[in-house]
Amino acid sequence: MPLFLLSPRSPANRLAYAALALSFSLFASAAPTPVGAQGLPDFTDLVEKVGPAVVNIRTTERGRTARASGNEQEDEMAELFRRFFGVPGQPNRPNPRGPQPDGEPQQRGVGSGFILNADGYVLTNAHVIDGADEVIVTLADKREFKAKTIGADKRSDVALVKIEASGLPTVRIGDVSKLKVGEWVIAIGSPFGLESTVTAGIVSAKSRDTGDLLPLIQTDVAINPGNSGGPLINMRGEVVGINSQIYSRSGGYMGISFAIPIDEATRVSEQLRVSGRVIRGRIGVVIARLTREVAESIGLGKPVGALVQSVEAGGPAEKAGVEPGDVITKVDGRTVESSVELPRIVGSIKPGTKAALQVFRRGSNRELSVVVAEFEPERVVARRAPERDSAKPPTVSSIGVAVSDLTDAQKRELKVKNGVRVESADGAAARAGIRENDVILSVDNVEVTSAKQFETALAKLDKAKPVTILIRQGDVAKFVIVRPLRQ
Repeated sequence: MPLFLLSPRSPANRLAYAALALSFSLFASAAPTPVGAQGLPDFTDLVEKVGPAVVNIRTTERGRTARASGNEQEDEMAELFRRFFGVPGQPNRPNPRGPQPDGEPQQRGVGSGFILNADGYVLTNAHVIDGADEVIVTLADKREFKAKTIGADKRSDVALVKIEASGLPTVRIGDVSKLKVGEWVIAIGSPFGLESTVTAGIVSAKSRDTGDLLPLIQTDVAINPGNSGGPLINMRGEVVGINSQIYSRSGGYMGISFAIPIDEATRVSEQLRVSGRVIRGRIGVVIARLTREVAESIGLGKPVGALVQSVEAGGPAEKAGVEPGDVITKVDGRTVESSVELPRIVGSIKPGTKAALQVFRRGSNRELSVVVAEFEPERVVARRAPERDSAKPPTVSSIGVAVSDLTDAQKRELKVKNGVRVESADGAAARAGIRENDVILSVDNVEVTSAKQFETALAKLDKAKPVTILIRQGDVAKFVIVRPLRQ
């Protein structure tokens, strides 16, 4: 584009210059004022302050010929696949050094940890020391100690070990409630055995539900095998989490990592220090997530609470009157926002304590009282299908399901008060997931007591609208929504 010069001597040109000057003045006033660029954070002081309290953890196990692979990084990668992806990892390759004789110590893995107090208590992940015959802790000043395992809790993935030393450097514990999404954090650890490695990033999310017992802190800090158990540190030099997990499709870091909140970890570690194990409460229910569609269809509105799928026979919940199909919405006044929160809330209650439960059942809230028991591994008992009562022919309903009355013996065996047995399912019922041998417990919040009453309840409903049915499949209760074919 050519540039034309105007002479200021001509009156017309002087007018043009004035107009041009005004235009530039208006443009300058409308342009945004440049903001001074903020400098990137300097982590050197944090590393100097916290680094001496971060340790390398090396584990060994007695020689097992079948396990020897001779490649430490391959073993770590296989463990990563096993822990985070539920697959066995890469197959073992021949050991170039040959099989090791039984009884000889072999290095099993490498992780990280940090010193809680000056007399040698070290916090790490439970999976770092799982299966180890010997735990060796190396300090930042290169001193090595054989550590004693005080306790490990696999459910929270927290472990506490002790080394015989005193006057050790320690970390400061931060307040997780003050942690903000977007703030800078760093990690110090031993990725792939590379000791005292520092990586940095930001907090990506808080209270991330991953299906585990604890809500995790999500970051984009680079975490790799060997970082496990190391501290996540804020800009005040305080530990706010334990680096524990990553999300990956390749086996390495892909921008998403997770840390256990330090407040939860220290609560666990204190129990481990005192008793060597963690005591948690339980009420004996199997739960599932409540979808928005089901919550609206049963009259609850928002999808809050935990849907009870089954109740342990003779357990605390059954004694309290909890039934399959109930939605537990509060425990001791604390709202259960989602199904994953119920085990966390109940687990924090001391066994033997009486707790108030609020459950939503057939359109209304009910208040129950439960005595919390101590957590133990759940035992799944297989049930055989109840025998058919050939004396009573099944009734075919309008939604394509044939049902029959339950005998008293079948009710006792299934541990239900009422309901009807599904003899066959077709059409809309089959599409909704209803199967033979299921037990129908309620229809649109109306309890089902007999096959005749079930058909009467269906007849009163608008056949053009979906119907919400509570069914029992084996030991699990769940809601299904049966829709007319045209929908």
